[in-house]
Amino acid sequence: MTRWLAVASVGGLIVLGLAWEMWLAPIRPGGSLLALKVLPLFLPLAGLLKNRMYTYRWMSLLVWLYFTEGVVRAWSDRPPGNYLAMVEIVLCLVLFAACALHVRVRLKKAAPPAPLAAAAGADAP
Repeated sequence: MTRWLAVASVGGLIVLGLAWEMWLAPIRPGGSLLALKVLPLFLPLAGLLKNRMYTYRWMSLLVWLYFTEGVVRAWSDRPPGNYLAMVEIVLCLVLFAACALHVRVRLKKAAPPAPLAAAAGADAP
């Protein structure tokens, strides 16, 4: 479930970012180059779909850049831009929680490593 929640959150951030900067509340009429901010979100999408642990780990760090943008624009923009920023904040929090839970669950299910003492005792004469 955490995997699909993470993928849905990244997809939501991509759609929100494009719609926000192109049609809903662009900085300039007709859209702005700020729509390019969604390009880095396409990179982890493939890793999330392939269930790569490394992607979940670094995505939980990358998401804070989008969270920070959302907080700044929620505080400084006028409606509807500040409402869209609040949606971005929620999506970022959901994405972070999904990534953190996914990593935690997968590490908990992983086989525990062999204790060093047992491994050293097996080699002793």
